[in-house]
Amino acid sequence: MNRASTANRKDGKASVDELFDFDEIIDARSPGEFEDDHLPGALSLPVLNDAERALVGTLHKQSSAFDAKKVGAALVARNIAQHLESYFHDKPRDYRPLIYCWRGGSRSGAMTTILRSVGWNAAQLEGGHKAYRRHVIDELARLPEHLDFRVICGPTGVGKSRFLRELKACQAQVLDLEELAAHMGSVLGAYPERPQPAQKLFESRVWFALQGFDPGRPIFVESESKKIGNLHTPEELLKRMRAAPCINLNADIPVRVELLKQEYAHFLGDAELLGRKLDCLIAIQGKERIESWKAQSRAGHWDELVADLLIHHYDPAYTRSLDRNYVGALTAATLQLPAADPETFSRLARELVNSIS
Repeated sequence: MNRASTANRKDGKASVDELFDFDEIIDARSPGEFEDDHLPGALSLPVLNDAERALVGTLHKQSSAFDAKKVGAALVARNIAQHLESYFHDKPRDYRPLIYCWRGGSRSGAMTTILRSVGWNAAQLEGGHKAYRRHVIDELARLPEHLDFRVICGPTGVGKSRFLRELKACQAQVLDLEELAAHMGSVLGAYPERPQPAQKLFESRVWFALQGFDPGRPIFVESESKKIGNLHTPEELLKRMRAAPCINLNADIPVRVELLKQEYAHFLGDAELLGRKLDCLIAIQGKERIESWKAQSRAGHWDELVADLLIHHYDPAYTRSLDRNYVGALTAATLQLPAADPETFSRLARELVNSIS
C-alpha cells in the first residue's frame, strides 16, 4: 500500500508493513516502555507516564477495572491535551502520524481518535508494539540468509570499526554492530557516557539496518562474537556472518598501540577506572600480571601497557576465537595497515570497494 492510500484509510488503522508510510511514528506508551524498545525513529509522547501507568495497574488489580479506567481516562485526556497544546500545536493540516502503544489498545486508540477528530490523518498501529516485536523477531530470522556479507577480521586494535566507517564513507553498505550496541566489544569496550541499549532495542536497530540494505550489493560487517558487551548478536545473523567470505585487516603492534590509545582515550589518566576493568581479567591472567598492568597505568607507561595487553591477552583470545568462529579468515586476503592516520584508512577502504565493485 502506498503512502497516500495508507494515510487516508477511513478506519484509522495501519499494519506493521506500513510503518514507513507516515510523516512520524509516535509512541504513546510510558517512558520506561519506550526505553526498553521502540519503533525506529519513534517519538515518545506518553499518554500515561511510568507512575501513572503503575497507579492505573494497581487500581485494576486492587479495586476494579471500572475504577482503573475512570482514573486512567482522566490522566490520558489531560496528557493528550498537553501534547496538543505543545508538540502538535503547529502541525499542518496534511500531517500524517502513526500512533502505537503496547497492543494497539486504548492508549494509542485515544490519541488517534483525538488527532483524527482535529482533522489529521492519524492512524493506529494494529497490534501495537507487540505486533511490531513479533515482526522484528521473524525478520531477524529471515533477512540474513538473503544478504551478502563480507566479514572484516583482524586482531584487537587494528581499527576494524574505523575501517567500517571509511567503507561507509565510500558508499559501501556497512552493518556496524558495535555502533548499534554502543560498545566496542572487548572487556574495556564500554563507552564512559553512553550506556548500552536494552536487548530488544538493539535488535530493533539491527532489523532496521538489515531491511534497508540492497541484497544485490555486499554488506561489510566486523567479525563479532556472540556477545557485544552485555548484548547478544541475533542468532541467524551470526550464523550467516560466520559462513561469509572474510577479509583480514592487519597492522604491526606500534600501529595498533596508537589506534587503541585513540579509541580508549578515556582511560588515559584514569588509572582507577582502568584498574577496575582489568580486575575482570584476574581469573584469566592471574593477580600478579594484573597488578603489573595497574602499575604501568599508574606510571603512565601507556605504550608498554597496551602492547602487553595485546600480546598476552587480546591476541591469544583473538586467535582462539578465529579458529572456532571465522575459519574463512585463515585463508582470506589480508590488507596491511601501515599507519594509524585517517588517510591510510581511507585509501585502503577505496581500494577494497573498487576491487569488489
